[in-house]
Amino acid sequence: QVRLVESGGGSVQPGGSLRLSCAASGSIFSFNAMGWYRQAPGKRREMVAAITNGGSTNYADSVKGRFTISRDIAKNTVYLQMNSLKPDDTAVYYCNAHLVITATSTNDYWGQGTQVTVSS
Repeated sequence: QVRLVESGGGSVQPGGSLRLSCAASGSIFSFNAMGWYRQAPGKRREMVAAITNGGSTNYADSVKGRFTISRDIAKNTVYLQMNSLKPDDTAVYYCNAHLVITATSTNDYWGQGTQVTVSS
């Protein structure tokens, strides 16, 4: 019964910025990590950024220095601030909640996705 709802996508010019939000139906501390993934047509879904419940972050090399993942625990919300956007950032962005059940078993929950389009 986990629900993740993304918002904040849209169309921007190269060099522009967007902030994506992922609102969870419950405490984000219920999960071991929250993250953002993206998928462009014809490409594999890739991890963009993630944050553990301890606050550690990880980013894809392609977005380091441009994107920042953050959270507001009280609002059950995870954000992705995207700056200096490039056309190849164009994709559907998905929120992910990752739950470790055992050392060899995990659950992943996904939002519906929000479209980000970067073009001139």
